[in-house]
Amino acid sequence: MTKPASRSPYTCNDYRAEMILLSLEKRLHKPGLEEEEKRALEAEIKKVRAQMGME
Repeated sequence: MTKPASRSPYTCNDYRAEMILLSLEKRLHKPGLEEEEKRALEAEIKKVRAQMGME
């Protein structure tokens, strides 16, 4: 009998971070977005991705 690969548990915080990231990305692609807001969203997306270990 083999042991399954060891993975860290998927937590509520992981899910929350994913939903925040999806929401930010959705807002970023909204038509008519002002350049200042676009830059702010891109910075926030980068921050969330870093917290999730994606960058």
